[in-house]
Amino acid sequence: MSASDWELGTASVLASPWTFKEQTTKTAGKLKSRNNLLSKLAGTSWGASANTLRTSALALSYSVAEYCCPVWSRSSHIRKVDSQLNSTMRQITGCLRPTETQWLPVLANIAPPDLRRKASTDRLLSNIEAYPNWPGFKDVFNHPPARLASRSPIWSSDMTPVDINANWREVWTSAPVVNQSLVPDPTIRQPGFNLPRHTWSMLNCFWTGRGTCRADLHQWGLSTSESCSCGQKQTMSHIGLVDSCPLSRFEGGLQQLHTADDRAVHWLETAAKKALVK
Repeated sequence: MSASDWELGTASVLASPWTFKEQTTKTAGKLKSRNNLLSKLAGTSWGASANTLRTSALALSYSVAEYCCPVWSRSSHIRKVDSQLNSTMRQITGCLRPTETQWLPVLANIAPPDLRRKASTDRLLSNIEAYPNWPGFKDVFNHPPARLASRSPIWSSDMTPVDINANWREVWTSAPVVNQSLVPDPTIRQPGFNLPRHTWSMLNCFWTGRGTCRADLHQWGLSTSESCSCGQKQTMSHIGLVDSCPLSRFEGGLQQLHTADDRAVHWLETAAKKALVK
């Protein structure tokens, strides 16, 4: 099938009343299998670098998650796919499940799934708009009246193309995320991306405030105590902040830790590693 044939076929079903429940369920199942493959590359101590995992994820998982997505991306069942893509990004970043999902695209250096689908839809619409003689043009730009108010055909919202990076920055700025001020621009690759797997994962845990500290483990029922060796409640910020734990604090605080310089890496591999529960 040629690219033009695919675009014509896609355009012909953009206004379909289908819910695409079966499509999204099958796609989520495929993603789960491919995430299992990624997990083999993401060992805690020896795992592949974040860059290798990111490239593998784009080839294995995102290629499946975005295949013909302009057709079914407006489905009410899209959360099934997004849930698996969140797991994909956790494989890349080493973040734990309770981590706020807004952090995952930032640390994985991959735009949020909904923005990537919107960009894909924009490209398709641009191709259709360039060829008014295609049958799909009339279906989209001279569409019939909507028959069912509950459906969401592609013309039910603004079809103006968006700048994916500008939109991502706007979403990130308005999101109530812990330690958000550490990342003024979510679209750029964060410091430490090429660190060894274990160090990179620890760094991300401090940025997101979720890790194997005693307070989190106690909350999840995996520890009988939430106290640090110093006697205070042991959270991720307690371990690292300059005015917190006298046994493990990092003199530069989170701002300095975010630079992932040699001093920060040394602290992660010594004091932080000792403080966190294995």
